[in-house]
Amino acid sequence: MGSYVARRLLLMLPTLLGVLLLNFVVIQFVPGGPAEQLLAQLTSQEARAAGGPGVRALDPQQIAEVKALYGFDKPAPERFVQMLRQYATFDLGKSFMQHKTVGELIVEKLPVSISLGLWTFFISYLIAVPLGVAKAVRAGSRFDFVTTLIVLVGYAIPGFVLGVALLVVFGGQLQWFPLRGLTSPNWSDLSLGGKIVDYLWHITLPVTAMVLGSFAVTAMLTKNSFLEEIRKQYVLTARAKGLSERQVLWKHVFRNALIPIVTGFPAAFIGAFFTGSLLIETLFSLDGLGLLSYESVIRRDYPVVLGTLFLFTLIGLVTKLISDLCYVWVDPRVKFD
Repeated sequence: MGSYVARRLLLMLPTLLGVLLLNFVVIQFVPGGPAEQLLAQLTSQEARAAGGPGVRALDPQQIAEVKALYGFDKPAPERFVQMLRQYATFDLGKSFMQHKTVGELIVEKLPVSISLGLWTFFISYLIAVPLGVAKAVRAGSRFDFVTTLIVLVGYAIPGFVLGVALLVVFGGQLQWFPLRGLTSPNWSDLSLGGKIVDYLWHITLPVTAMVLGSFAVTAMLTKNSFLEEIRKQYVLTARAKGLSERQVLWKHVFRNALIPIVTGFPAAFIGAFFTGSLLIETLFSLDGLGLLSYESVIRRDYPVVLGTLFLFTLIGLVTKLISDLCYVWVDPRVKFD
């Protein structure tokens, strides 16, 4: 086990390096970087100050100062090595546009993404696992057919499209829910109960848009796992000993069938903290990590783009390792040797 964990940890280094290198190289060829944007603004300001409609070129010293401001006066390999040295100490750099460190921006935007992620995670599992068990017990029945159809239709509808429909119907026409934001403008003046109700009122539509498609995979996986376990020999033996169907299902089948679900639990739980839904956050004007990533790419805020990429890739690799180790914890038959 120790050697397996050590190998996996060592493999994380070239994986991280490859991800960062690939994105860093792509960024070098993307036009309209922060230095170019600032130079364009300064050029237009110089033209307006001169009173002419044309474009007035900046002198070389100004151009050199702008490039030095963003660190583009150094060769690309030198900038890449410097970035790796910073990331080795978890220094994610400072945003070009917002004049804050990348760590401060992540901490600032994280509560919104946590709200969306945790609600989506818990509601999805609370619906998917019981639904999967019920479908397995009633496999082939009308209930199984109807719920499968509903689950697949919900899974096929993109969350963004569903969010637009929810906004138009429940936010626009019926006006039952707010159109944007996580809280009302007067949220600080509300009582504790009023704050809770106001928060739940705002979070209902975005969470519904995210949940409807997210629990489909878990529900079908739970159903298939239960069906596979129900057909095994030990279930027939337990029934032959006189155990009730409820005892067979919940004391024997349930524990073994949930192994695939439990092993994916750490990744889903950690992902709830750091995975921002770009389209949902943009649609409902929720200032979370997804919207931060989108705005950083659009505005060419490279420290934020690469810093969040490094952090989330590292978290993803560690979470994947934890998920693999969970196989050994829940099923002693699994041996990595």
